[in-house]
Amino acid sequence: MNTFEQKRSLLLEMIAFSTVDGHLHKREYEFLEIVAKELSFDSTVFKDFFHQELPLIPIKTEFQRIQQFYRLALLMYCDGILHKKEAVAIQQIAIEMGLNPIATKRILKLMNEAPNAIIDAEVLLNIFQEQHN
Repeated sequence: MNTFEQKRSLLLEMIAFSTVDGHLHKREYEFLEIVAKELSFDSTVFKDFFHQELPLIPIKTEFQRIQQFYRLALLMYCDGILHKKEAVAIQQIAIEMGLNPIATKRILKLMNEAPNAIIDAEVLLNIFQEQHN
C-alpha cells in the first residue's frame, strides 16, 4: 500500500463501515484514529475523511485484502457491540474483496469467541490458505 490514494481508500472504507449501524462509537473512532496514524495521516486530514465520499480503489493482493478484512473485523468488535447490520456488511465486503466466505465466517467466529477479538496472524493466514486446497 504505497500511494496516498490507496491509503485513503482503505481508511474511507473503514470509516464507512464504522457507521453502518448508524452510530460511530468512541472506541471505533479511536481505532480509526490509530489506523490513520499508522498510515501516516495527520489529525486534520483524518478528521476531513469523515466528510469525503470517494470511490474505493480495489486492493490488488490477497494478503492486503485479508489485512483489510481483519482491520474491518477488529473495528466491528472494538465497541463491544455486534450489530446485525455490521455482520451482514462485513460478509458482503469480504465477498466483494474476493475472499472465501467460509474462511471469513471462521475468522469472525474465532474473533467472537476470543476474549479481546484478536486472533494470531498465523491462524488468520492458515484459515485462508486451507481454503485454497
